[in-house]
Amino acid sequence: MKSLKKLSLLTVLAALMVFMAACGGGASNGTDKKDNADKKTDELSGSLVISGSSAMQPLVAAAAEEFMAENPKVDIQVNAGGSGTGLSQVAEGSVQIGNSDVFAEEKEGIPADQLVDHKVAVVGMTAAVNPKVGIKDIKKEDLIKVFTGKITNWKELGGADQKIVLVNRPDSSGTRAVFNQFALDGATPAEGITEDSSNTVKKIINETEGAIGYLAFSYFTDDSVTPLAIDGVEPTEENVQSGKFPVWAYQHSYTKGEAEGLAKAFLDYLMSDDIQNTLLKEQGYLPVTKMKVERDAKGNQKDI
Repeated sequence: MKSLKKLSLLTVLAALMVFMAACGGGASNGTDKKDNADKKTDELSGSLVISGSSAMQPLVAAAAEEFMAENPKVDIQVNAGGSGTGLSQVAEGSVQIGNSDVFAEEKEGIPADQLVDHKVAVVGMTAAVNPKVGIKDIKKEDLIKVFTGKITNWKELGGADQKIVLVNRPDSSGTRAVFNQFALDGATPAEGITEDSSNTVKKIINETEGAIGYLAFSYFTDDSVTPLAIDGVEPTEENVQSGKFPVWAYQHSYTKGEAEGLAKAFLDYLMSDDIQNTLLKEQGYLPVTKMKVERDAKGNQKDI
């Protein structure tokens, strides 16, 4: 009888061990399934529409291409149209990110208090002329006279005997706002050719005798136009970073409220070391982290 009880006890213990092993294996499988589900959740997918500054378009489009290559289920559309357009569209919710060369506070009619600013880069800008104009440096006071129509021929500045043709950006352009503020000291340019895209401005300057306009450094990738030094200071990255060259601006990517989801992932990517230290320079932009000066929305500059 005792031997039967001992046998029954051993049988129960063995059965219990098998049951516990089975439960443990089940828990392990559940964990594996949860891990796989998390990996699927972490995989980025969806679409993102970005619009605004044409000066920023080369950078953002190049970053978007790399981002999509790393995340094949993501589609990003990058449109230009000017800073005013980008700010208006992100404020109304028709795009997820609005790119701008200027602070939202500087644009009339933009609800800046509803937008969150992400400074992703710095861009330098300068006046650009047709190579046959014959000058590479201009005094700021003369630059103002050129754009306000007080100087009308390049021979007055030691250049070719050519009539000056102004090429401007529209009022909605952030590039125009920055150039007017820091290159022209707030003066209003005279009437001239007005084009919505920096690419078109560059093309017109190249093809038009006596033409002058203004472009971001990122467009000076060849010798089709001549960038001008101002008051003897060359338009270089180093001179912008030190604060010696006056015409520069932050490149802002605005979101309506805090960035979330795919928009946040892409903005984080723009601030990554790979983009800040490599792609920015390839595209002619400056990392925010390398600036030795900073500006506020009112244009006040101070050393960092």
